[in-house]
Amino acid sequence: MRPFRTVLLWQLLATAGCACLAAIPWGKDGAVSAALGGGINVAAGSVYAWIVSRREARTAAEALRTMFRAEAVKVLLIVLLLWLAMAKYPSIVHAAFLGSFVVTVAIFAAAIAVRDRNDDKTLRATGHK
Repeated sequence: MRPFRTVLLWQLLATAGCACLAAIPWGKDGAVSAALGGGINVAAGSVYAWIVSRREARTAAEALRTMFRAEAVKVLLIVLLLWLAMAKYPSIVHAAFLGSFVVTVAIFAAAIAVRDRNDDKTLRATGHK
């Protein structure tokens, strides 16, 4: 769970930064739009992490099945929340909304670079660096 928590924290910080930056040219509507764009990926990433971490896979096939299921739920949630935000917030600033969304998507992709502490201990115990 550590990599997911780390990436979700990065996404929250990036969303807050995007909201602050969007407030400069577009005011409150820009800040809210950026917060919505980033918040969509934070919510979807949280659901993905929850599904993946619910149980331990005993085989590679189980792990893949769980990951594919989590990814499908994440994509469905993203599509639903994108539609909902654009349909229900009439003052949305599309540049701020989509910019924040893209930044948080890129950050979620960085999850692969975050190591779990247990992996670090295992590597050190076996003499690897």
